[in-house]
Amino acid sequence: MPELPEVETVVSGLRKHAINLQITHIHASDEKLAHIAQMTDLIGKTIVSIDRRGKFINFLLDDRRVLQIHLMMSGRLFLRHPKSPEDPWTRFLITLTDGFQIRLSDPRRFGLVSVLSNHEYILFQHRLGPEPLSREFTTRLLAKRLANRKIAIKSALLDQTIIAGIGNIYADEALWHARVHPETPAGSATPNNLKRLHRGIRRALKEGLEHGGTTFGIYANAVGQTGNNQQHLNVFRRTDKSCLRCRTNICKVVVGGRSSHYCPKCQAK
Repeated sequence: MPELPEVETVVSGLRKHAINLQITHIHASDEKLAHIAQMTDLIGKTIVSIDRRGKFINFLLDDRRVLQIHLMMSGRLFLRHPKSPEDPWTRFLITLTDGFQIRLSDPRRFGLVSVLSNHEYILFQHRLGPEPLSREFTTRLLAKRLANRKIAIKSALLDQTIIAGIGNIYADEALWHARVHPETPAGSATPNNLKRLHRGIRRALKEGLEHGGTTFGIYANAVGQTGNNQQHLNVFRRTDKSCLRCRTNICKVVVGGRSSHYCPKCQAK
């Protein structure tokens, strides 16, 4: 599933083109999304801004409503010239004033599209945890979000109500940077661990952004380019390979139903 760096990369590409353009047409080839295409009052509305919150892509319209998209497991959001060939598995598209289209391609059909009122969007914002690359996300805030939680710290990092935007890849990378074992109870993290984890979270996410996201499957940015952060990962999917820090073989354990990769020496319990 695309995580914060991948979604932010897509949003950045869309933002460069679509801001201040109007929606002139909406089409859904998937009956699951037909109710959005039937909202003809969206036609003529201007895209005021495009934001990311957690793993959600939000098109803020001039009537204060929000067209919201979540890519889920296999969704890709492309900005296409009107004469571009049709993208396989296109489920939903909007056409803009200049003829360009924003297309949701999604072979597994898990991607979500919805329209939120301003009030619903405010409530949505409050349901998610803080943004880990924001100024507000400090070591103190991280400690507060994890305090008294008995679940494994890996599971806590994946909980979008605790911290928004982190998924399996960047949780493993952050914990490796912090030298924290993924099964450590979240509420028992020491002050030093919390400082290292705060730095590790931000470092892992920034590295993902710098390299255009991580592509293991079909992830691509708004113009169809894949990321290359997979070439710079320290621990994720490196089972039995040498730790880049101490040369110990990387291990894998299942935590909260998710595969977790760690170095048994650098991240000892």
